[in-house]
Formats: sequence, C-alpha cells, structure tokens
Amino acid sequence: MENEADGLQQRKSELERLLDDPGVLNDSERTKALAIELGKVEKELRKTTGAAAPESGVERAIVEIRAGTGGEEAALFAAELLRMYTSYAKRRGWNTTLIDSNPTDIGGYREAIIEIAGKDVYETMRHEAGVHRVQRIPATEKTGRIHTSTVSVAVLPEAKGTDVAVRPQDIRVEFFRSSGPGGQNVNKVETAVRIHHLPSGLVVTSQESRSQQKNREQAMVLLRAKLFEAERNAASAKTGEARRLQIGSAERAEKIRTYNFPQDRITDHRINKSWHHIEDILKGNLEPIVNALAGESS
Repeated sequence: MENEADGLQQRKSELERLLDDPGVLNDSERTKALAIELGKVEKELRKTTGAAAPESGVERAIVEIRAGTGGEEAALFAAELLRMYTSYAKRRGWNTTLIDSNPTDIGGYREAIIEIAGKDVYETMRHEAGVHRVQRIPATEKTGRIHTSTVSVAVLPEAKGTDVAVRPQDIRVEFFRSSGPGGQNVNKVETAVRIHHLPSGLVVTSQESRSQQKNREQAMVLLRAKLFEAERNAASAKTGEARRLQIGSAERAEKIRTYNFPQDRITDHRINKSWHHIEDILKGNLEPIVNALAGESS
C-alpha cells in the first residue's frame, strides 16, 4: 500500500509539473488529457491514503464582492472592501487567496472573489453578506457633490467533496489567457480556467495564479461552493424557510450597512448601531462590528 501511494504521489507531481510547462499549456488537447489523468490519480491517491483530516477548527469561505450602483465609484469602494477583508483576515491569522477579479483602469474592481481559510471564518464572515452603501465625494467629482454607491457582498461556505458531487461528464473546462496581475506568464500561455457546469448552467472562472492546475482547483472550489449554496436554498424553499438572497439587486435601498464619509460614521442597519473612524475600520479593524453582530445573533 505504501509503495502504491508513493507511485501515485510521484505521478501526481509529474503531472502537475507538466501542466505548469508553457509548452504543454499551449497544446489545449494535451492539457485537457493531462488534467483528466491528474483528477483520476488524485482520486486513487485519496482512496489509497485516506482523506487527510482537516485541521481542527479550520474552515473555508468564499467571499464575492461586486460593484453595484455607482459606476467607477462603486468599483473603487469594492476594492476598499476587498482590502478591508484581506487586512482583517491577516489580523485574525487567516489565509486569503484571490480566485478571480475584474479590475478597472483606475484601481477599482467590478468583481473580486477571494477564498478565506481559518478558524470560525464562515461563522464570522457570514454577517458581511448583503449590500454595503457608501456616501462620499468621489475623487473624480469636480463639483464637490456627495455620491451614493453600492457594493454587494456574498459569503458562501466552502463545500467539501462529500457535500457536492461533480461528475466529469457534467462539466466543460476551457483554458484561456489571463488578464489578471499574475505577470508575463499568465498573458503568454493559457493559465486561466473557466468551468461550465452543464446541468445548472453555472460558469466559474479562476485566473489569478500562474499555475493552470491551481486555477483549475480554485475554480472547482468556487463551483462546489455555488452548487452547495444552491442546494441549501432549494432545501430551505421546500420547507418554506427560504432566506432572502444575499446580494439582492444591489439597489441603494437594499442595504445592510452605510459608510457615511462626510459624517465619519458606519451604521449597520440590522442592529441599528453606528461606529466612527471609517478609515481605521477600512484598514481591517472590523472587530467592533463583528463582535456586535455576533452578540446579536447568539
């Protein structure tokens, strides 16, 4: 058994090296064949060695941040929320991985998706789901007029392989050249991955890594999380307990929190509580808000 596991691990490493080779990546047919073989080897390896036990208390969540009403200003605030969550995760000792993003020319994000791993991460971050409203004078504003923009945040628990079964015949995998910030390599070879889930019509993308295999793994993580959330919503609907969609339509009225810059005040409308020092909170000092929301939900 040990020799078999060693052989599978060696083959897995060999396949991963091949999938990262630029010469192989430019051959889409060979890349697909190697990716399929890698999936089979990983499955056999799990059977042989047994699935590794997760680290105690460690979980993962997918956080999706999307600019809503407000154009470029909304995209800029989406970038600030991304930095806030990343900084807060660092303060908590959590790990973050950027899965996919759609940046604007002036430093904003139309969309950004991150994976956060750490103790109690989903239980903590789930309170961030909803529409965040920002009121301030944009840097591009010439007349000094205050604008109101929105950014929607969705928080999905990361599904385990046993929670959601994704059959190979149910997906179509595409490889393309990344437009992300991964350096010259991602722009010269097809490292980005797009996965179509044929039964549901869901499409997920990952393009932030220089490794095509890593992007494929992250895309599968995102796909399973979305399918898991869809199943949970369907189950809730059947029992008459369907919860309101996290994102809504991202209109200004569908807000959970307002960031009022002229008054230096953040208000969470679910608990009718406010905090000052917006800039400090946006640097990742989320503890006062997190603790207040945790107290209300306990």
